[in-house]
Order: sequence, then structure tokens, then C-alpha cells
Amino acid sequence: MTCNRSATLLLFFALTLALTAGCGGSAWNDPYPAADAGANTLYTSFSERPKHLDPVQSYAENEFAFIANIYQPPLQYHYLKRPYELIPFGATEVPKPVYLDAAGKSLPDSAPAERVAYSEYVIRIKQGVKYQPHPAFAIDESGKPRYLTLTAADLRGIDTLGDFKHTGTRELEAADYVHQIKRLAHPRLHSPILQLMGEYVIGLKDLADQLTKVAAGLPEEASVDLTQYAVSGVRIIDRHTYAVRVRGKYPQFAYWLAMPFFAPVPPEADRFYDQPGMAKKNITLDWYPVGSGPYMLTVNNPNRQMVLERNPNYRGETYPAEGEPEDGKKGLLADAGKPLPFIDRVVFSLEKEQIPYWNKFLQGYYDASGIGSDTFDQAVQFSGGDITLTEDMVARGIRLQTSLATSVFYLGFNMLDPVVGATPGERARKLRLAISIAVDQEELISIFRNGRGVPSHGPIPPGIFGYRDADAKGINPQVYDWVNNQPQRKNIEQAKKLLAEAGYPNGRDAKTGQPLLLHLDTTSSGADSKARLDWYINQFAKLGVQLVIRATDFNRLQDKLRRGTAQLYFLGWNADYPDPENFLFLLHGAQGRAQTQGENASNYKNAEFDRLFDRMKHMANGPERQAIIDRMIELLRHDAPWVWSYFPKDYTLHHGWVFNRKPNQIANNGLKYQRLDPALRVQRRREWNPPVVWPLVLIGVVLILSAVPAVAAFRRRERRTATMVQS
Repeated sequence: MTCNRSATLLLFFALTLALTAGCGGSAWNDPYPAADAGANTLYTSFSERPKHLDPVQSYAENEFAFIANIYQPPLQYHYLKRPYELIPFGATEVPKPVYLDAAGKSLPDSAPAERVAYSEYVIRIKQGVKYQPHPAFAIDESGKPRYLTLTAADLRGIDTLGDFKHTGTRELEAADYVHQIKRLAHPRLHSPILQLMGEYVIGLKDLADQLTKVAAGLPEEASVDLTQYAVSGVRIIDRHTYAVRVRGKYPQFAYWLAMPFFAPVPPEADRFYDQPGMAKKNITLDWYPVGSGPYMLTVNNPNRQMVLERNPNYRGETYPAEGEPEDGKKGLLADAGKPLPFIDRVVFSLEKEQIPYWNKFLQGYYDASGIGSDTFDQAVQFSGGDITLTEDMVARGIRLQTSLATSVFYLGFNMLDPVVGATPGERARKLRLAISIAVDQEELISIFRNGRGVPSHGPIPPGIFGYRDADAKGINPQVYDWVNNQPQRKNIEQAKKLLAEAGYPNGRDAKTGQPLLLHLDTTSSGADSKARLDWYINQFAKLGVQLVIRATDFNRLQDKLRRGTAQLYFLGWNADYPDPENFLFLLHGAQGRAQTQGENASNYKNAEFDRLFDRMKHMANGPERQAIIDRMIELLRHDAPWVWSYFPKDYTLHHGWVFNRKPNQIANNGLKYQRLDPALRVQRRREWNPPVVWPLVLIGVVLILSAVPAVAAFRRRERRTATMVQS
């Protein structure tokens, strides 16, 4: 009996421990270490491994999410102001270009573009800025570099950057910015902007040609010492000043100075990573960045987790004290003047599926989230025409932010195609306009984007100079009428009339009687994509036109666009910088994809548009530039090389313990401005993740009940044994 009573008591004690374990500390389902519960750490995610973290090679949004917070280009965008405004970052001020003629003599700011041979930008960088701690800067007792002459023996036991025991730092210099410009020309780095910048930065293309010849004569593992070469248009004036000379009048160059391509990279970093044996261990600049920005990458495990930590050497930057008129009311100026960054650590966890990410966000294990189509109704609702959070989201203290992306999506026509392209006369143009009217963008946005978008009336999105609101003067009159103080899509009968005038009454060729078949090449796949493509087929069917979907992969589609053989296609464009040139060049004749491999995938060409583009791109924002843009948009609407689709609207959510979040569609370095209340987060996680103990209780009850017959049988056996002994 004593044995069985002890077993029962032990079982009861174990259950009691299990039931009380969740009463303190972290929740049972917390995916993070218990020691990190109250840490000043932001939790977010990534869905695919960044391909490049070297700022000269990186040109993808998921890569910029890391390197924009690590590196310090000369300029950055003001976090709160709209329209987007350039402000100093590594530089002391935003440089003002000096215009020069062909002889190198200064010209006034008002000089016409045709007189300007060169623009020179003199960039003064801040003094006292230090790089993050890194082995490349480590020095030994004699003051010499500790890790710049490594042998194979030295690398034994070294598998990650963290295996180097010593680190160091030094002050940021102008020469580091110049070194990065040289890296644009490095033949083994394959910078995606070399071709473009080679047309502007004087001497960059010549350096690229020179380095290509040098590299060809070296063994594959041998490095190229860029300090031995120069770019004729780039010069170091003193330790903290350098100058860049660009060809012609190119005011957009200032925007490039806010991108990682022009961030400083110290020569020590190249020498450190270029040593034999390092690349085999994946110890490269493309894997372990070296920056002077607010954060540094301390964990790079793209199959699980990537971690940014505060750069202990970063100082001198404070939270902005001004912004838009409503920012103060929203609490976005409460931290004005306080030193940045606020957050000590940012943990990016790999999440490939939206639903697991969403569930962890609701549990408080991610601090912010987008809204997918599957979770849209759970998060937001329409009330009186406005978007509001659902009651559950409000109860959790979750906040909603909406913003229009500086992006445009469109259905493009190939202007080289004999049916939809620039055939003689009005035939193809009227066909394109008929399709533009028939494809109901308002319905598309409502059905497939849950209302998250704005129909576009041209290529320039809101927030970019040159955009016009869709009012009585700003609508696309080729596709819309102004009715009851709002744009109204022309009815399908008007589209059918245009189609008949194009020679296709009721969707049939007037000469042959054959139905009109058009082909759409698309990379879309999956159930959601099928529904959307079926919708497009039905939109064309309203005209009697048969749309044939040709599924393909991205590379094959790009090949068709390069060869000019696609008829219709889908594409979108995200702004590199907030200037209309960055969108209007998508339709510039000189950028025709089939002829020049440029970004004009429709191969659109209009002599007046091209002439105006060449004037517009050199101009400062103002009434004269706006008037030219208005005329260019008028030409595009008339010619209809695109079905103007929509500007996407972004919806993001964040928990009540996250502060200072404001959508910025151009910059990617917003982590340093955000602030957390870790104690509130711990409290909410406990409230939202109570331990589910009933399964343990049930199991315990079952175990106890199952033990009762055994105990009873044991007792009967004991009694029989005792009776036999007495007998």
C-alpha cells in the first residue's frame, strides 16, 4: 500500500508542477530564449535569403532591409517629412552641384542643360565617425594589422567572422567613399549600376575597362588592389572631403548618394576578405558587411535567423524634431532630439509561410506585420467607406498604418507587335484604348486586392513630383469621364465603338471575319493567379476579344521582352528615388528593351515625348517642369502603350509597444527611429498565451483512473497472501 500511495503522490506532484510552470516567466510557446523576454529587441522576419550584402552588388528590397541599416552613405531621406527630402547622413550637408562648361569654367545655376558639360559635387563628411568593431581593423602590440597576412595555419579553427578574437576600428575617411566608387568598376563584383553610372561618373567606364584587362591577367584567386587605380572624375580633396564629377546636368545624382552603392567601404575590408582561404569559408564582405551605420550584422544564418545589433561606435544622430503637420498628434515627435538608435537588437527569423507568421504576430512574438489576403478580414473592416481595425485587433492594442507605395503596376503592350503595336494609322491605338477601357481596374482592386490600391491615370505614383490627383483636370480623359465630381470609367459601348473603328467589330477582323486573339505572357501561377487570369479573360471577352494566357517563368519572360516577341505582359516598377524621371524613363524611346536592353519593355517611341524627356530630366522641380510632365502624360494617355492599372496601397500593423513607426516608401533605414516598451510586450505575451493545461489534467486523470483497478487487484492479492500465511 505504501508503494502505491507514494506513486500516486508523485504523479499528483508532477501534475501540480506542470500546471504551475506557466504562472511565471515566459509563456510555454515562446519561440525565444527566456533570458531575452525583457530585452530591448525588435522581432521581425525574412522570407528568403539575401543574395548580396555587399553594397556595390545589392539591388533588392530584401537585401536593403539589412545593409541600409549597416552602411552610411553620404545622404539619407528625412524620416518624417513628405514629400521625401534628402538630408545629410555621412556628409555634413547635402552637396550643391557646381556646373562647368567643356573648358572647366564655372557656370551659373541657371545655365541651360546644353551648356553644362559637367556637374561637380563636393562632399564633406562628418568627422569623428567610427566603423563598427571588426577584425579587419585589429592591430597587434606593435601597432601593425593583426589579420591582414593570414596563412592557412592561421585560419585553422576559423569558420565564422566571430572566431577572430580581436577587433578594432578607425575613423571614417573620404577615401573610403572614393574606394567604394572604384568598386563599382570591379569586374568581379558585377555591380548592377555600372552601366548607368558609367554614363555619368567621369572616368568610371575607363576604370572598368582597365580593371577588366588587369583581372584577365591574374589568377582567379588573386585580388585587385583598387588603391593603385584612380577614377579621373573622382578626387580626394582632404581627409574628410572628396568630389565627384558627372557628365552634363544630372540633378538625380544626389538621390544616388542616398543609396548603398555610394556608401563607404574601407580598403582594409577588401584586403581582409580577399585573403586566400577566406572565400572557401564564406567569410566575405557579401556575407559579413563592414559599416559605420547604427547596426552591425552579428548572426548570418539565412536558413534560420539573422541578427542586427547596435554598433557600439555609432553616435551623433538624433531623432528628428519636425515632420508633417499631423505627426505631433500621432506621437511621432515625442522622442525629438534623443540619440539614435533606440533599439539594441533586431532579430530576423526565417518565415516562408504567411499564416505561421500571422499567428506569431497575434501571439506577440513578432512586433509588426503586413496583411495578407488570407488574413485581411480578420484584421480590418470597411466602415462607412473607411478602413478600420476589427474589434479583436483593437482589443489587442494593435495599430494600423496605410500608405500608398511609390510603385506602379501595369499591363503592357509591345509596340513592335504588328497587331497591338505602332502600326500605321489609328488602328492599333484605338485597339489599345478599347482594351484600356474594358479592363476594369476598380473591380480588380476590389476583388483581388481587398481595396488596397488606387487606379492609376498615368505612370507617376503619388508622392512623386509630377503626380496629379484624379480630379476633373487630372483624370485620364481617354479612359474616364468626370461625373458627379468623381472619375467614372467610360462604358463598354464606347470601348466597342473604338474596337470597331480599329477594324474589329464585335472582336472579329472586319476583313477576314476571324476572331481577334491576343496573347498574354505571364509568370503568374497558383490558385489565386488562376482566378485573376480568368478575370482578365472575361474582361477581354466583354469586347468579344479572346485572350490566350501563355504561362512562362521569369527568365523566359525576360528573354521574350529582350527580343521584343511578347505581345502583352504584366510588370511593375518600384521607385529607386523620388523623381519622375525614375518612372518616365520606362517609356523613353532610347531605353527600348529590344533595341538597347533598357527598361522600356513596351518599346514605346514617340519623338515629342523623347524630346521632352531629355529636357525634363535635367530640370529642378517647379512649374516649368510640371508643365512638361503634364504634356508627356497627355501623350502617353493618347498613345496608350500601357493599360494604366493601379498604385498599390500598403497596410501594416504593429503592436502597441512599438513606437515611431511611419511608412517610408523610399528609405530602408528606419530601424534606428523605432522604439519599444519591452515590459508591456512581456505582459501582453503572458496574457495572450496562457498555458493550455487541460490536456495534462486529462492525461493525469486517465492515468489515475487506469491505476485504480491495478491498485484494487494488488490489494486483493495482498489480502489473499496474508490469509494464506495466517492459515
